[in-house]
Amino acid sequence: MTTPTSTPITLHVNGKVVDVNVSPEMPLLYALRNDLSLKGPRFGCGLGQCGACSVLIDGVVQRSCVLPVGAAAGRPITTLEGMGTPEKPDPLQQAFIDEQAVQCGYCINGMLIAARSLLNTNPKPTEAQVKEALASNLCRCGTHMRIVRAILKASEA
Repeated sequence: MTTPTSTPITLHVNGKVVDVNVSPEMPLLYALRNDLSLKGPRFGCGLGQCGACSVLIDGVVQRSCVLPVGAAAGRPITTLEGMGTPEKPDPLQQAFIDEQAVQCGYCINGMLIAARSLLNTNPKPTEAQVKEALASNLCRCGTHMRIVRAILKASEA
């Protein structure tokens, strides 16, 4: 079996141009976490089914655990860290804080990224549209109604 060789790849992450020296087939998640020390996207299932690894690419939600780094090269990537800062959170992040929509925090990266993707394309979603946009994100902590309220609140801002 042949080991994939590393190659320099240029990524556009959170408004910055960065170079990583990795195999183009490696999942983007690993480059974000291990090479760029971004901890927003999390490893969950490794199959693109839970949403914990979600990032925005071209403003649309993508599962970084199944997306090769090479496929993301040169495209704008936004992680949770790129949405806002502790001093100036994104309105969506602020709504999650206001509604106390975070419990354990494991799914929140995926929830926020999916919500931002939804609001990018539909700034005034209905409750049903919010629930549909979040349907593929797994969460077990029970704050679903607060998450939905937070997203609807952010859509009013």
